[in-house]
Amino acid sequence: MNNNKALFYQASMQEWVKAAQKSAPQGNMDALQWQTPDGFALKALYTAEDTKNLPYTHTLPGFEPFLRGPQATMYAVRPWTIRQYAGFSTAEESNAFYRKALAAGGQGVSVAFDLATHRGYDSDHPRVTGDVGKAGVAIDSVEDMKILFNQISLDKVSVSMTMNGAVLPVLAGYVVAAEEQGVSQELLSGTIQNDILKEFMVRNTYIYPPEPSMRIVGDIIEYTAQNMPKFNSISISGYHMQEAGANQSLELAFTLADGKEYVKTAMAKGLNVDDFAPRLSFFWAVGMNFYLEIAKMRAARLLWCRIMKDVGAQNPKSLILRTHSQTSGWSLTEQDPYNNVVRTTIEAMAAVFGGTQSLHTNSFDEAIALPTEFSSRIARNTQLIIQEETHITNVIDPWAGSYMMEKITQEMADAAWTIIKEVEAMGGMTKAVDSGWAKLKIEAAAAQKQARIDSGKDVIVGVNKYKLNTEDAVDILQIDNVKVRDGQIERLKIIKSQRDTAAVTKALEAITQAAQNNSGNLLDLSIKAMRLRATVGEVSDALEKVYGRHRADTQKVTGVYASAYDSADGWDQLKKEIAQFATDQGRRPRVMISKLGQDGHDRGAKVVATAFADLGFDVDMGPLFQTPEECARQAIENDVHAVGVSTLAAGHKTLVPAIIEELKKQGAKDIIVFVGGVIPKQDYEFLYEAGVKGIYGPGTPIPASAKDVLENIKKALA
Repeated sequence: MNNNKALFYQASMQEWVKAAQKSAPQGNMDALQWQTPDGFALKALYTAEDTKNLPYTHTLPGFEPFLRGPQATMYAVRPWTIRQYAGFSTAEESNAFYRKALAAGGQGVSVAFDLATHRGYDSDHPRVTGDVGKAGVAIDSVEDMKILFNQISLDKVSVSMTMNGAVLPVLAGYVVAAEEQGVSQELLSGTIQNDILKEFMVRNTYIYPPEPSMRIVGDIIEYTAQNMPKFNSISISGYHMQEAGANQSLELAFTLADGKEYVKTAMAKGLNVDDFAPRLSFFWAVGMNFYLEIAKMRAARLLWCRIMKDVGAQNPKSLILRTHSQTSGWSLTEQDPYNNVVRTTIEAMAAVFGGTQSLHTNSFDEAIALPTEFSSRIARNTQLIIQEETHITNVIDPWAGSYMMEKITQEMADAAWTIIKEVEAMGGMTKAVDSGWAKLKIEAAAAQKQARIDSGKDVIVGVNKYKLNTEDAVDILQIDNVKVRDGQIERLKIIKSQRDTAAVTKALEAITQAAQNNSGNLLDLSIKAMRLRATVGEVSDALEKVYGRHRADTQKVTGVYASAYDSADGWDQLKKEIAQFATDQGRRPRVMISKLGQDGHDRGAKVVATAFADLGFDVDMGPLFQTPEECARQAIENDVHAVGVSTLAAGHKTLVPAIIEELKKQGAKDIIVFVGGVIPKQDYEFLYEAGVKGIYGPGTPIPASAKDVLENIKKALA
């Protein structure tokens, strides 16, 4: 700026500082800054000084480095795709929902599978008794897939499938179902998630160890590049990282580092980067940190362009980061749940301002149970209202040139790039994941965030501030797990009785042989097996014979919750009571935190374990995917006072009574059982009658639940 402008600016700033000091608490200007949990200091005022040295403030959308958007005209010509991620127990019910959603303005199908399918088990497997049809649709074979997409034209409707562990048989089943609908592979459009690295960090719906899992990723990228030119072979997902506790810079860095690892894997198979990179896509969580979420998505495009140029991409389409987004499920509250409609709207607007290509909006009741048709309609209409009524779509990247947004976009990019370089120094994301380092970074962030909420530093309206005196009941969707499982088992029996068993066996042996010899393409072989009516479980087992099943480390972070909680009221007193218990009993109260069934979402379990340990409990972590029998055995062997079951996938009515019965059966009825997670209030009485001593839904402060568990242990010992 010239001298006159500079003098005017300096004088104006001096006047502003004086005015701000008068209104700031105790005249403290630092009080006007906000320190985000991941270390960003957001100022109260941004000026031209903040952006004068930034390199990308004068770029345009659709041009390198794509900071302002992947397409030149963005929503001014074509709004984002409205997706509705859903799966309702059976293929029939899910199909009916998809068709209604498409008729009501939905523009693509996003399939949620049940946990048995995710983990590569058929519905008749004994380990999935409580999981079939819960948290998604049960798919065992091509016949289920054909029902799922009945009367949905797969040459016209794009299909997104969130599948990673059993990605081979599920994608193969979709391809075969389309063929039998008369749609060839080259016409199929959509996305398969196929992002296994993040599963080892957060979501845990893996099957095989990291190294063979990466071979599967590479084979899918290779096959789709050659045969399915309109289909996205991978959706590199940060969503589940943020849901597990990662802040925005961690989510951004780890997701892009995962993407780079997948690109290197495909190139190692001899593929030219420009032959497959244009079909890569990404998937972000969008939470309540409004400004940082917009900055994250702008920074993501900037950094991905840099990464792809570094690996030698030449095609401009290879440099573009395209993304799907989903509003946060974790930000939804059980308490005063209609507030969630507002939260989802704010998050949806952040995704749109960030430049997403498609969007799913969560339903307000998902902190309580699976969404109902009523709540799903509100979620879908949220997007329609933004598209049709607000005129937001008429302006391309309206935040461009904002002093604040441009500055924090660059700060976000710089913070993420520092983490990416740290990952590279470790040898890449596969090694960072295999070592457990990445997972612990996310778990530490999760524990810190929970402590800030429990201590009241971070306000959640209706949970730790402005709470209702009484909560009205909300209608919920109930799934009859036994009925769904029985129906799936019957269909499996029919399929197996009508197929050519010898041909199926031969096709499955070919998959095992290819895994053993590192030959062939596993997706190609899986398609051949599924055409013959092999099942999801059988294809998964054919690979498991060679690769085995991965078992996760159960290490936990320590000290993080306590330091962030900062000795709020009652914390020190509770620690004294636990210490007194140890003096009176000769040992500390001992609890085992467990995950039963195939639910791998362990954020809650890990945070509770960390906080309980910081309070002075002895804490054992059960391995993921335990049966009630295995959990009871470990609890008895470890001589615990209590078992805490963390549940997020609606299996509590089957699995929790089963663990209580197992403890009695194995002679340990004195071990108490408590439950935490997504549990509808309507189910509390059922669980209490089954013998549960404490139920702690979303929003329960951990110190309050710890105090209650301690009192119940004392009663059991009295």
